[in-house]
Amino acid sequence: MAKLREIYLPTTLKDHLVKGHPWVYRNHISEAVHLSSGSWVKVRCGGWTGYGLWDANGAIAVRIFSDRDLPTPPWFRQQIQAAWELRSALRDQGCTAYRWLFGEGDGLPGLTVDLYGDFAVVQTYMPGAEELLDWLVKSLIAIKPLEGISLRTQHGDRADGDSKTQLLWGKPAPQALIVEEHGLKFQVNLHTGQKTGLFLDHRENRRFVEGLSRDRDVLNCFSYTGAFSLYALRGNARHVTSVDIGKGLAESADQNIALNHLDATRHQFITQDCFELLDGYAQEKRNFDLIILDPPSFAKSKQNRYAALRGYTKLNALALRCLAPNGLLVSASCTSQVSPEAFKDMLATAGASAGRRVQIIHEAGHAIDHPVPAQFPEGRYLKFVVGRVR
Repeated sequence: MAKLREIYLPTTLKDHLVKGHPWVYRNHISEAVHLSSGSWVKVRCGGWTGYGLWDANGAIAVRIFSDRDLPTPPWFRQQIQAAWELRSALRDQGCTAYRWLFGEGDGLPGLTVDLYGDFAVVQTYMPGAEELLDWLVKSLIAIKPLEGISLRTQHGDRADGDSKTQLLWGKPAPQALIVEEHGLKFQVNLHTGQKTGLFLDHRENRRFVEGLSRDRDVLNCFSYTGAFSLYALRGNARHVTSVDIGKGLAESADQNIALNHLDATRHQFITQDCFELLDGYAQEKRNFDLIILDPPSFAKSKQNRYAALRGYTKLNALALRCLAPNGLLVSASCTSQVSPEAFKDMLATAGASAGRRVQIIHEAGHAIDHPVPAQFPEGRYLKFVVGRVR
């Protein structure tokens, strides 16, 4: 192997690196460094040494994988195995869909793996990650017998847009794959659609909503294929209205309701823009007992942070105007640029705008399959807040 290129960093970064922060931004590196994406580099900072992958284009120039030795296939498999063992509780609960590997959270930056039954979906978030795919595939099939592994590539921020998959190993997943979480079945399509087939990060939050739903009229905005709605129906909601602008999602939600033998007469799907619908309901003074807001990310960079907060404020203020007295607002954000504190402050601002007060009764972040390292607060993107409206 050729000698690794060594990169020297300002000593002001040493504290972060010693603690294990996995990112080195480009503005901390000399402009004279020119390498191909996917090149392994040795990083030096004072007396600290680490090994990482170089990205030639993004704001993050180096992602650190180890502060001991240059990663090898056996080392890589150990990381995958450790992530597998962490999720054992989910398997014990009968969940067949979860995030097996959460990138930086599991010590392998720029890579995620979602498991759907016997099929895995890999996502990469930097060009250099392609150099690791052979190690990744071999590790996955050595740990769990799989039928197929596919790839979705996304460089840059983790948007929720549609994409297609590329087969890496085995056979393609069926178009209508059935998975299970907490006793509910979901039909997922791993080839097209948002995320990798299902919004896995809200699994435990969906179950929490189930416990709040009895005898309530529920409005589920940005419902996608109706996952929150299914839990609300199983929780004996009086009626559930699902809303999403996406084409074909009403049919998908209906299929999931039928798959679980839930009462379809207590459910309605409306294909419409959620902002427009909430505005119309507010003007009509139509009220709900529980409103769920789980929109796509409103910002893809720090420069869009304030615009995102304005969008969240407008959305939540509209929802608050549609809540019955002592109703519950379930509000979520997957925008990593908005911190948990900023999100709660936004709820207070939205409440003031709507003439309401939000009493927070529950707050959650990531579940066990989305671990966040203590030294990497950037890894916590998900906010989930339940508030009683006074």
